[in-house]
Order: sequence, then C-alpha cells, then structure tokens
Amino acid sequence: MKKAKVLATLLAGVMVLSLAGCGSSPAPAATESPAPAATTEEAAPAADTTAAEPAAEASADAINLEMWCIATESDSNRHSYEAAIADVTAAHPEINFTWEAIENQAYKTKIKAAVAADEMPDIFFTWSCAFLGDFVAADRVYCLDDAYQNFKDELPEVMMGNSTYDGKHYGVPLTMNIVGLFANMDILSEVGYSEVPGSYDEFIACCDKLVEAGYIPFGCAGKETWCVTEYLESVIEKSCGADVLNDIFLGRASWNNEDVAAAVDTFQGMVTKGYFDPEGIALSNDEVKANFMAGKYAFYMNGTWNCADFSADADFGPKVKVSEFPVINADKAKLGQLIGGPSDTLAVAASSPNAEAAAQFTFELGRLICHYGYLDGCGLPAWTPFGDTSNINPLTQAVSEICAKADSYVLFGDTAMNADEANTYLSYVDQVYGCNIDGAGFVSGLAADIR
Repeated sequence: MKKAKVLATLLAGVMVLSLAGCGSSPAPAATESPAPAATTEEAAPAADTTAAEPAAEASADAINLEMWCIATESDSNRHSYEAAIADVTAAHPEINFTWEAIENQAYKTKIKAAVAADEMPDIFFTWSCAFLGDFVAADRVYCLDDAYQNFKDELPEVMMGNSTYDGKHYGVPLTMNIVGLFANMDILSEVGYSEVPGSYDEFIACCDKLVEAGYIPFGCAGKETWCVTEYLESVIEKSCGADVLNDIFLGRASWNNEDVAAAVDTFQGMVTKGYFDPEGIALSNDEVKANFMAGKYAFYMNGTWNCADFSADADFGPKVKVSEFPVINADKAKLGQLIGGPSDTLAVAASSPNAEAAAQFTFELGRLICHYGYLDGCGLPAWTPFGDTSNINPLTQAVSEICAKADSYVLFGDTAMNADEANTYLSYVDQVYGCNIDGAGFVSGLAADIR
C-alpha cells in the first residue's frame, strides 16, 4: 500500500512537468460539419452492446444512462470495464446502465459524427488534450467541476491537466500509458542477446542479425495508422528531443524541421531494410499483436496497456521484456523522454438529460476502471491506488520503473492535435510507412497543410 502511494506521488510529480500547455484552453472546434463516414478499411465488426445486470430492486423511476467506449472483447481493458461496471451498477440500483464498445479506429469516426449531430450518449470514452478539446469548444461536454469536489482527495489535480480547459474540468482520467518497446527474449537469445540492446548502434546491429537469421524484427499494423505512429514518434523524439516534438504537436513550432525530416528518413530506412513485416501494412493491430505473441516478430512497439495480455499468457509472459526505445541523437535527446501520459478519459455529454447523475456515476466508474486496470497491468494509475497492489505483474512493474526515471512525456500526436490536424498528420504517416514520401516530403507537406 505504501509502495503504491509513493508510486502515485512520484508519477504526479513527473506529470507536473510534462502536461504544461496541453489543456489550458480548448482547441478550435472541428465539428461544424459532420465527420466523414467510415471507410471500408475503418469498418469494424458489429459493435459490442452490453447491458449491465439489472439490480434486483430497481426503482420504478430509474435513471437511464448509456455509455460508449472502446473496450471491445479483444481490448486489454475489457475486464477492468466489466468489473468496474458490475461494482458501480450494484451500488446504484436506481440507474439502468447500458454500454456499447466499438473498435478504436471506427470509434473515432462514430464519436466525432455524434458530436457534430449532437446525438451523443450520456457518458463517452475520449482521448484528452485536443481530441476532447474540440468537443469542449463545440459546447458538447458537461463541466465536471462540481462532481470533482467529491473525488479530489483520490484524484490528483495534476492528473486532470490534459482534460482541463480554461480552468474547468471536463474529463475523468483512467490509467496512463507510454509506448513500450516489447521484446521476445527467446528470439533475441537466438542471435546472442540476453537483454534488450541499450544503445541505438547495438539495437540496429541486433536488427541486422535478426534479419540475417531469418527473423522479422518488427510487427506494425499499417491498417491502423496510430500503430505506425507508436514507432515513428519514438524515433522522432529520440532524434530531436521531447521539447521539439511537443512544440510541433501543440502548434508552437513548425513541422518544417530538418531534424524531424532526418528522423523520418531513419524510420523509413528501417522499413526499406526489411526490419518490418511487409504483410503488416494490411494487418490490424489485433493480428500483429497475435503474431508477436506467436513468435513471428522479435519486437513490438505499442502502448504499455499490453502488459496485461502478455503477462496473462502462461507461455508468452516469461519470454517478454519491456524497455524504452534507445536514443538516436544524444546531442538532442536522452533516455527518459517518453511518448504517452494520461490520455484515456471518460466524459459526460452536455446534452444528457441526467448529466448531474451521469457525472457522479462517471467518477465512480473511472475510479474503479483505473483500479482494476492497474491490477490487470493495463497501465499506471491516474487515481491514487488502493487495496492490495502487491501482485502487479512484472511487466507493469518494469514500466513503473521506466516512468519513475522519466524526464518528460509527449502525448500521442493524434491526441495532442485537434481532429482536422490529426487526420492530416495520419495521412502523411501512412505515406511514410508506404514509402510514398520521404522525410523532406513529410515535413514540407505538413508545414503547408497544417502550419
């Protein structure tokens, strides 16, 4: 218990330095016209719609609340949502609660369209910073200041930074995550490594040995562009430094940066050297993750929410280690500069006929999703941990050690930017992964199309 509280305090101190400027005011609204319909590639299997078990003595005047989220059956956070919902609905027999889980990429289209049409559920999952900021600027989100007063002793103000706009709170943070470099140590041992290479030169030498031995170093889901950014943003950050990348994402600096262009060329060089599975460009993240766990790739760079699934697999768990991507340019970057931070958030629609009740319910739900997610290893806690946390899996403990040494965080690019800019950014990332443009084309194009 004491160890968990120390961890939360330490994380909060680090986040004070890393969140400045992200949630000071809403980004320009991007919801004046309806969001485009999902493309065929974005289409997901039928949404997972679930009703919480009805309470035995539900009131005749029950309050109806509906929630949308991304905790699908295959999502690492599924259990934390199910367990939290069971607890909160049992404590509130006066509430009839239903929820729907939608695949990540399709959800982004669905929630943006719902905001534009003002046809939102009472409670909805969102990413913080500019993603939520667009909705706040469009007056679609209920202010949580009053409800927060009941929970501020358990939820540090610093963790609210990414969902605070003009001094008002609009989101309930859940867990925080970073991009981790996961490694299958059984495969690395085949080419002579007992640890994940710590320097960039050693890392590249390892990748070359893997290719020579017939292994694929990386798996990356080109079908879901956010997965490509997990690699590309890490390469840029460890080439240019966290401050440069953060300033670009937040609009304080231009994309037209020679160091960024060189970093993009570095990433693309990894693609052309055969470090990435060529079939990955057409695969979903679930498929790539399954391939990694089946031993097809040596490395997998993705969010540390994956610690839960990896650790839970009796065969795969003992094989995997997690570290951060190595420094490429030590003159401008250093270890401890990480991609990530508290982003996963629940919010309440301003249009909800039961917004006040929904706000209270959302804080209670968020607290428990965080609790169960932390116990499962799906991320580090935004809320102060409680209960017995002694059995946290080794991978999540390793992530906490990485974060304890963190110098700064840069929030995921498609979350830090507003919706229109994020879509433009992702389209250029697609072109880089497909080798249709180089670093110079990437930075000049984004400088022209964004700023």
